Amino acid sequence: NIIVTGILFLLLCAVGYAECSELYEVRWVDDGDTIVLTDGRRVRYIGINSPEVESNYSKAEPFGDEARELNRELVYLKKVRLEFDIEKYDQYGRLLAYIFLPDGTFINNAIITAGYAYCLPKKPNVKYEELFLKSQQNAMLSNKGIWQNLNDDSGEYTGNSRSKRFHLESCPFAGKIDNNSIKIYKGKRDAYRDGYAPCKKCLVP
Repeated sequence: NIIVTGILFLLLCAVGYAECSELYEVRWVDDGDTIVLTDGRRVRYIGINSPEVESNYSKAEPFGDEARELNRELVYLKKVRLEFDIEKYDQYGRLLAYIFLPDGTFINNAIITAGYAYCLPKKPNVKYEELFLKSQQNAMLSNKGIWQNLNDDSGEYTGNSRSKRFHLESCPFAGKIDNNSIKIYKGKRDAYRDGYAPCKKCLVP
């Protein structure tokens, strides 16, 4: 039984490695954090969020076009390797992945490093959360991309250490945070610096 179990384990590892090492061509770039493969699958980059580009569903946000252009330069019509985390799909059916070029360039991290995305931690897919946060902090220090225009007013924001999201004081979700998970910020920049992302209900259009 032990031998059979060991063989099965090795086979599963081999299958996982083959899937992870397989290369796919990028047919289209939606924006700074989403691509479409030639097999038709739409892939959402794990752990980051770029400004929106204009579409039927959203208005263009500052630096949205620049983020998409950088993503195009990095991956359009190129072969990429997908690396997965715990959850493989989001609620829209998109594949969730970390994207690598054959030369090892880590695309998710490259876009954060350039200042065209912010950290979007979401459990359980947090394999590279610390790397992304360090890259974001460096981009903030250099005022790259989205960080040069950050409207860092003196308002107070309520952070949730469990979800890693920050909210306006008036947000209904802010009122539901338990006392042990609350962290108060005097500006957006400090919240971003700690790896918190803005709440989609009260801060993201």
